[in-house]
Amino acid sequence: MSSIRPVALFMGLWTLATLSTSAQVVLPDSTQTRQYAIEVAGIRVGTMTATRQPQANQRVQYTLISDVKVNLLVYKVTIYYKVTNLFQQGKLIRSVADAQTNRGNFLTQTQWTGNHYAIDAKQYKWTYEGSDPNPITYAITNLFFTEPTGRTQAFAEYFGDYSSVSANGNHRYLARREGRVDEYIYENGQLVRIIKKNPIRNFIIRRI
Repeated sequence: MSSIRPVALFMGLWTLATLSTSAQVVLPDSTQTRQYAIEVAGIRVGTMTATRQPQANQRVQYTLISDVKVNLLVYKVTIYYKVTNLFQQGKLIRSVADAQTNRGNFLTQTQWTGNHYAIDAKQYKWTYEGSDPNPITYAITNLFFTEPTGRTQAFAEYFGDYSSVSANGNHRYLARREGRVDEYIYENGQLVRIIKKNPIRNFIIRRI
C-alpha cells in the first residue's frame, strides 16, 4: 500500500461517495434497503447503504450513505457522505448531498423551484452554481434499485449535473463524467457490484 500516492487515494475514495445476488419480490409501497462493502486492493475500507422509502402523495425518498475510514500510517482519510433525494410522481424535487471529511465539510443542494432547478454545489475541489429547467427523472441513487435499461444519463447529486450512462454488455453499464468511469453490474435486476475505475487502484463496492 505504500506505493499509493496519498492525494490520488483521497480523490479515489472521495469519488466513492459520489456511490443479495438473487431476485427479490418487493411490494411497491415497502421500504427497500441495499447494503454494500467498499474495498480497495481487497481490503475493506467502508460501507455503503442505499434506501428507497415510499411516502405519501406519490413521493419516494432515496437515501445513500457512504462511510469510509482509511489509516495508512501517516495518512488518514475519513469521509461520511449522505445523499437524500426526494421524488414526486417520478420527478426530482429536492436533493441534498452532504459530505463530512477530514478535509472539511461540503454540501450540494438541488431544489425544484416551480419552473427550474436551483443548483448550488460546494464540494472538495468542485464548485458549481446554476439552474436547469429540464425535469430530472433518474439520478445516481436510482441505479441502486433499477437497472438503467435504455437510460443515457443519470443526475450526479454530488456535482449537481449529469453523468452519461451507456450499456456495456451482459447487464453492465458505464457511468462517465469528465474522465471518471464507474461500472455498475446487475444480476437478476439487482445491483451487485460497482467498479470505480482509478489509475492507481480500482475501488470495489460489493453487495453484502
